[in-house]
Amino acid sequence: MSDAPLTSKPPSRLARWLDSDFFYAFKRSPVAVVSASVVLLLILSAVFAPLIAPTNPFDPASLNLMNGFSAPMKPNAFTGDTFLLGTDDQGRDVFSTILFGMRISLFVGVSAVLFAMVLGILLGLIAGYAGGWTETIIMRVADIQLTFPSILVAMLIFGVAKGVTPVEYRDQMAIWVLILAIGLSDWVQFARVVRGATLVEKRKDYVQAARLIGRGPGAIMLRHILPNVLSPVLVIATISLALAIIAEATLSFLGVGAPPTQPSLGTLIRIGQGFLFSGEWWILFFPAMTLLALALSVNLLGDWLRDALNPKLR
Repeated sequence: MSDAPLTSKPPSRLARWLDSDFFYAFKRSPVAVVSASVVLLLILSAVFAPLIAPTNPFDPASLNLMNGFSAPMKPNAFTGDTFLLGTDDQGRDVFSTILFGMRISLFVGVSAVLFAMVLGILLGLIAGYAGGWTETIIMRVADIQLTFPSILVAMLIFGVAKGVTPVEYRDQMAIWVLILAIGLSDWVQFARVVRGATLVEKRKDYVQAARLIGRGPGAIMLRHILPNVLSPVLVIATISLALAIIAEATLSFLGVGAPPTQPSLGTLIRIGQGFLFSGEWWILFFPAMTLLALALSVNLLGDWLRDALNPKLR
């Protein structure tokens, strides 16, 4: 009989993740499970909005002004049509407008956080690794920006960027200008965290070894230091997503965000606010509750992720 040892198939990456301490901690936290479920449900609802929504609320051909101001789950007095969450002043189904508006809010929030994360990581790596005047200039700019509320910085950047955009392209570029404004107002926290972690990592032996074998500064920062500073960055990105969604809603509510042709949750709240005291409460209530559920769930998930990735709390 052969004495060769029996070899078993190694577990898959999914099996290892399901057996990890991280997933075990996730299952044991009701707040994390509920928050993740709500976030996943809302994201899937936004992604598949064209399939889920009863109507396309931004298609003028599908609107009927006679359905305007229909109360939730009550037949319209003129058409007899019933809508789950009612309709607004233009006869648009509120449920459909929430699904399509959430797509804009999530797209702006995720894109702005990705832009802020990339910019903050690059500037933080350069500041921490290069030091000297480079670090001083980057961090002083960050300190100056921290003295102003981020929403005011975003409004300033949005106004300047929109002012230099040709008039005929302003509505088309409004979403991208909004992403630029929110991203430039939120890069500082990423840069400060990455810079502090880089100052610690660049003194370790593996960085010195990379220098000895001739690695350039760019390769050392991106291939050696960056993977070791990503854990706190992921936590900040999760929490920043909730803040970015709220910032987008705030700017849109103030009328300097998403254009009327591409309304987000903030735009829907601004529209509903005008009818709140005339009795059509549902036009404001349901978009506001959706925004609250989305931002709160993302924020709670980020708080749990921060605790789960903190080695001092294990």
